[in-house]
Amino acid sequence: MKYAMLFPGQGSQAVGMLSGHDAPEIAATFAEASQVLGWDVQGLVTQGPAEELNRTERTQPALLAASIAVWRVWQKQGLPAPSALAGHSLGEYSALVAAGALDFADALKIVELRGQLMQAAVPQGTGGMVAVIGLDDDKVQEICKAYPGSEVLEPVNYNAPGQVVVAGQTAALEWLAANGKSLGARMVMKLPVSVPSHCSLMKDAAEKLAARLAQAQIHSPVIPVLHNLDAEARTDADSIRQALKEQLYRPVLWTRTIQNLQSQGLSQFFECGPGKVLCGLGKRISAEAKSGALEDAASMAAAVETVKAG
Repeated sequence: MKYAMLFPGQGSQAVGMLSGHDAPEIAATFAEASQVLGWDVQGLVTQGPAEELNRTERTQPALLAASIAVWRVWQKQGLPAPSALAGHSLGEYSALVAAGALDFADALKIVELRGQLMQAAVPQGTGGMVAVIGLDDDKVQEICKAYPGSEVLEPVNYNAPGQVVVAGQTAALEWLAANGKSLGARMVMKLPVSVPSHCSLMKDAAEKLAARLAQAQIHSPVIPVLHNLDAEARTDADSIRQALKEQLYRPVLWTRTIQNLQSQGLSQFFECGPGKVLCGLGKRISAEAKSGALEDAASMAAAVETVKAG
């Protein structure tokens, strides 16, 4: 069976994530991450507190470790490799590790720095993100352009038809929350994040991240990885570095990513990590998309049988 593996981004983390797995690779991968980073990833993931896990410089390496732990369990099943990989925002790093393009230890350090740079770029409480539900992409773009203030307000995650995430500065987001329904949105929902990811406010952070990416050893992926930037795969190190840099301040084209995978004849997707966020988005993007989670032993077993049945 041909299938694609998808790796989740921030928002999928939770204290106790992957506790439904009994494979030794889970604890071993968290322990490896703890050793690399010099703090107790395993303890934070299993015991919390949630406030600490939700700090972006903690969330990013912890979620990367969780996704790679699940990937290692999947690899142990002796199944054919995926035909393609993709990751949502932070998940793009997990996909590159799974594809052999990035070393796991180096990726952990890079995403920890990525989180630190993102939080430092915009002071706490001065920016954030909201989800706009019920409007098409063009309409959300029009609304953001129509904002009468001078603050940043930009569509940043094209997650599924009728679901676009907007990032920006607090005053602009408050305007959108207050006026969204009258402008046609079914709902405008504030997201529990303090960083306005994937918008122009992240350009300075992206430049600093690029300096670290320049030091990273990047190999040609052994499995194609579709990048958030344009939903296209890359093979050379410099273009991968550039995509990771631009990803920080340009939108995540998730709808197009799933559509591009489908155009390659792929309709079976598995979410490699905690949660089922990407499974839900896949159903909204295409009625033909078949999605399965791998967040616990039971869902892993069901996915294995799906692939074996072909």
